[in-house]
Amino acid sequence: MCGATTGGLSREGIDVSKETVIEGTISKDGVPVTGYVRLLNADGEFTAEVPTSATGAFRFFAAPGSWTLRALVPGGTADRAVVAAQGQVHEVAIAV
Repeated sequence: MCGATTGGLSREGIDVSKETVIEGTISKDGVPVTGYVRLLNADGEFTAEVPTSATGAFRFFAAPGSWTLRALVPGGTADRAVVAAQGQVHEVAIAV
């Protein structure tokens, strides 16, 4: 057993009860893709950006509240809304 999570990133060493975690993957035509994911606040303002892993996985540690994830990959973009709460892992799959 490798311990990999659905989102592809290990949560080992993370005390999820104290964090607000937003993670997931980006895919295009059903295939994971590399790119960037931006975290936008409730007003649509840029807050953070992370590159994806080779399997399209990403993770943010955010404050509780309403957020928009913006996937940026060659040939496309896509937005997904998420309402995040402390003590939960919010998994988001983004198809571009």
